[in-house]
Amino acid sequence: MNNAIFVDAGTTNTRVWLVRDNEILAHASAMVGVRDSARDGSTARIRAALRELISEVQANAQASFVIAAGMITSALGLADVPHIAAPAGIMELAAATQTYQFPDVTDLPIFLVPGIRSGAASCDFNTVSDVDVMRGEETLCVGLVELGWAQLPCTILNLGSHWKAIRLDAEGRVSSSITSLTGEMIHTTQTHTILASAVPHQRPVNIAPEWAEAGMRAQRQAGLARALFCVRLLEQKGHCTPEERLAFLIGAYIASDFDGLQNQGVLHAGQSVLLTGGGVIAETWAQILSQASIQARIINQEESEKALLTGLRKILSQQLRNA
Repeated sequence: MNNAIFVDAGTTNTRVWLVRDNEILAHASAMVGVRDSARDGSTARIRAALRELISEVQANAQASFVIAAGMITSALGLADVPHIAAPAGIMELAAATQTYQFPDVTDLPIFLVPGIRSGAASCDFNTVSDVDVMRGEETLCVGLVELGWAQLPCTILNLGSHWKAIRLDAEGRVSSSITSLTGEMIHTTQTHTILASAVPHQRPVNIAPEWAEAGMRAQRQAGLARALFCVRLLEQKGHCTPEERLAFLIGAYIASDFDGLQNQGVLHAGQSVLLTGGGVIAETWAQILSQASIQARIINQEESEKALLTGLRKILSQQLRNA
């Protein structure tokens, strides 16, 4: 395969690699994502970031094409590529990958990988709970299957800006998913609510298990909103550190998602779960899953990057064969 540029553009971050076969020749990233497009009402910022990042990785070697996945394939990115229906795997993704030209970004052709939709193409208040979408995680799943890390069938819990539980069938295809805004909600609670003075604003470097469990209990006893106000009470009346209060807060959010996924039959005893993203939050999830007799494996940041690049490479190779 000729040199290619791989792009992963998400809600808050854009990453670009120059790749030859399995070798990474250059890498660049920027804290720019489609959340900026939503705030600005324009895609100008993400287009400018892509132009700079692609130019940067090509400083020492030229590429023949670009392949991109993630929110870049939405209306808040470069082009709104329609989701394909689940179940879908590498063959369906490659067949639906579309080629575009964006002269303001690069002179190279850009292949945009579609996301995957679970449920009907449209919904109302009666059916919305059966519908879900993803952009980017499908490519990660292709890589996890290709590398043999996903023992099929299995569930993947991706802990990014959005928390997403993805079910893979025995053929390695995405069969369904369930998404929450929990990653964004934790960050917003840390930085833009009355709790901003109570907890650190950065991601945690460790989470005290007993404080996370206390947050889970509070959520289950009185609901998420009350559990979050308990963080305020702990700041005013308690004898604890900001880090312990953040662990309590994160525990409340985890309980909300964990219980919901159990109620929907996505998480149950005896199954296998891969945890991607989240840092130390993934470690807390692994402990909770283990207590529920669910086998969990954490895919670390380096492994997640390898899986994503493997997925992009396999989809690109299949798309070129199809052409």
